[in-house]
Amino acid sequence: MMRYRLIVLICLLLPGVHVHAASATERLMDFFANVKSMRAEFTQTVVSQGFADKETSRGIFQLMRPGKFRWDYTEPYQQHIIADGDKLWVYDVDMDQVIVKPLNLVLGQTPAVLLSGTASLADRFDIVDVPGKADQGLSWVQLRPKDSESSYEKLMLGFNETNIRSMELVDNFGQVTVLLFSKVQPNADLDARIFQFEPPPGVDVLGEEELTP
Repeated sequence: MMRYRLIVLICLLLPGVHVHAASATERLMDFFANVKSMRAEFTQTVVSQGFADKETSRGIFQLMRPGKFRWDYTEPYQQHIIADGDKLWVYDVDMDQVIVKPLNLVLGQTPAVLLSGTASLADRFDIVDVPGKADQGLSWVQLRPKDSESSYEKLMLGFNETNIRSMELVDNFGQVTVLLFSKVQPNADLDARIFQFEPPPGVDVLGEEELTP
């Protein structure tokens, strides 16, 4: 559950457009206003407070606004997280299990409600540049949720001269998730059919009762 809630949140912020703005905040606003679709490879590392071991996974991300995205985890296990505009599907290949949720309910639990484009980032976050942070030679911007009930403390986004390349998310339990993006294709020409999902025959499907009107 935690993984797909995190992915939904991250989809709000993923970039892919060429930008010329002087500050990280302006770059953030520029691509959020202009990106309609994208494709990228990602490496995700999760570090939990009090634990030395890191959890690392890799895969491919694709996005089509509004409300369609998919994360295909390829290492160290196979998992597919797909939003088709109405429903969010989480397919764990090893467990032969699919979880399905109404997309509006999942988005409503996170700042990813902005994925629909109905509200501005400034309405949901306090946004500031972070000039003292220069990890990987990137320019960084910090976003803190204005909602006191948010389960996330802050988001940090790192830009190079053209694209977002890194994201750090810190939750209220001290867990840090770092994503590194590569081979970013801005406004990629994607086939909308890749955001459709049918559970494979024989897998357990959980959550269908929540889809009943």
